[in-house]
Amino acid sequence: MAAIPYSSLPLQFLFFLLLSGSFLQTRTLSTDQTVKTFIFRIDSQSKPSIFPTHYHWYSSEFASPVQILHTYDTVFHGFSATLSPDQAASLSRHPSVLAVIEDQRRQLHTTRSPQFLGLRNQQGLWSESDYGSDVIIGVFDTGIWPERRSFSDLNIGSIPSKWKGVCQVGVKFTAKNCNKKIIGARFFSKGHEAAGGSAGPIGGGINETVEFMSPRDADGHGTHTASTAAGRHAFRASMEGYAAGVAKGVAPKARLAVYKVCWKNAGCFDSDILAAFDAAVNDGVDVISISIGGGDGISSPYYLDPIAIGSYGAASRGVFVSSSAGNDGPNGMSVTNLAPWIVTVGAGTIDRNFPAEVRLGDGRRLSGVSLYAGAPLSEKMYPLIYPGKSGVLSASLCMENSLDPNLVRGKIVICDRGSSPRVAKGLVVKKAGGVGMILANGISNGEGLVGDAHLLPACALGSDEGDAVKAYISSTANPTATIDFKGTILGIKPAPVVASFSARGPNALNPEILKPDLIAPGVNILAAWTEAVGPTGLDSDLRKTEFNILSGTSMACPHVSGAAALLKSAHPDWSPAAIRSAMMTTASIVDNSNQPMTDEATGNASTPYDFGAGHVNLDRAMDPGFVVTVTADSKNLVLNDSGAAFGSISWSDGKHEVRSPLVVTQLDPL
Repeated sequence: MAAIPYSSLPLQFLFFLLLSGSFLQTRTLSTDQTVKTFIFRIDSQSKPSIFPTHYHWYSSEFASPVQILHTYDTVFHGFSATLSPDQAASLSRHPSVLAVIEDQRRQLHTTRSPQFLGLRNQQGLWSESDYGSDVIIGVFDTGIWPERRSFSDLNIGSIPSKWKGVCQVGVKFTAKNCNKKIIGARFFSKGHEAAGGSAGPIGGGINETVEFMSPRDADGHGTHTASTAAGRHAFRASMEGYAAGVAKGVAPKARLAVYKVCWKNAGCFDSDILAAFDAAVNDGVDVISISIGGGDGISSPYYLDPIAIGSYGAASRGVFVSSSAGNDGPNGMSVTNLAPWIVTVGAGTIDRNFPAEVRLGDGRRLSGVSLYAGAPLSEKMYPLIYPGKSGVLSASLCMENSLDPNLVRGKIVICDRGSSPRVAKGLVVKKAGGVGMILANGISNGEGLVGDAHLLPACALGSDEGDAVKAYISSTANPTATIDFKGTILGIKPAPVVASFSARGPNALNPEILKPDLIAPGVNILAAWTEAVGPTGLDSDLRKTEFNILSGTSMACPHVSGAAALLKSAHPDWSPAAIRSAMMTTASIVDNSNQPMTDEATGNASTPYDFGAGHVNLDRAMDPGFVVTVTADSKNLVLNDSGAAFGSISWSDGKHEVRSPLVVTQLDPL
């Protein structure tokens, strides 16, 4: 916000400022000098009239200007500041302070999928919505690589008049990098910078040798999610030959507003995420897509969860918010982003796969998946070794410096999944002289497989096949194997299947509220990629690719964000709750074999705790028959002493409308 010259302020305000400045000085004398970032929720109605703005109030009565990182005045009222725990505790007793939240680091929850959602060229929802034209999707992620074809503004109309945002320039990002497709871009780094200068447990900051202090994407995740939601048609797209065809997002004509809140190898801080919510709502976005979550198995009550707070403020102002459910499945109660006003999205498979096959020396063939695109093994059999036979856990997991080159050189190595990135295990094997890798699932991952663009010939196997390979090694004097790569296969049945990694219910805060809300394509999704890193994201991967194939609920979330843009374009009068209603009441619970959806981890039938209302089906969502909408009774969340949120609910079939009170329970009061 612009600063107001002190010379223009009233004398009584300057006198008050001198007094409160003395108070601030005395407050900095703390027994605990560890500086951390705290988010303060403030009763905005308590501001003394003597202060011209909330910022002046905050910077004089609560913290000095140099301590304040962000002020929030749209999705909620308050500020974030760097203070000692003692100072924060002291401020928490101020009568105007409603809540104090310590800033936390969150993590990213890291083409054929539009057709799999029921979208067809010149038909149905794509036709009725004009491909999402003029709807604005705000993407909270790692930024964007604007030069990709997916973000071309060719033949797109002028920028919607409602847009109030900016194109923030920075390192290798100029105003020319925005266009009629990428209509705005911002980056938020103050939370990271504050953490980088602290001695606290989440200190770290931004590594500017690998990052761009701008909206430009150094990680790839943001480019991928943005193009999944709203990428333009890009012909002759593939990831090194895999998934070849026409790449396109769910809402190809929707506009993109980029909010870089996550940084390479550094995560995403709550204080910056809240600032992005504030900016996005003021800028005029219609949809917010946020593939970010805690991922620590702990869910904070809504009034202490900045994503829940920010999304409530957005939803109450007519902005649809979709978020990823998390990747800690198939464990029960692992779903994150639980607030009832957020659409929480789990991940399912699509009818496309990238099969690979492990052929053992005894003639058995074991099916797996791979996105390896280098020189093949050409059916040559190689010695097979499992370092885990030694009983050393790090060796079984192929951790850094755990493999003896004298034992693995010239061999195919079996590595157990877990504890380190899948592609990093392959790099460890390659450095030790191995010629290939078999990545074996454990019991926790079951039969769930995702493809990776490995740096050496590699194949991922499910738990049963992995056990079979290990048993073969134990029972054979000179075990051998080779790996064959089968390319891209379409028409896979059954699909969708609930991805093994997709986080599951029940809802840890309110078991009576179903989470996730629904599932969408999130396995082996092709979308645009950054030029800054190779497809594995490893520093040693020097390959460049325009598109990459990723899996995660991070990939599922932007499918729903794009779907919301289409529905908003086709039905401009629908509220965020009505859009969610249309998706959930028309979601499918059967696969393409017309059988109940199964769970990839177990092969058994899945349940609503796995898929919520079901898999998104946009062919039906355009005309659901009736929609249910929810509105808040006031601009702020109204909670009674037991923590119940009051609003109203209505349903409509286009001819009739019924309204009734709504109560959403919560564990703790505000």
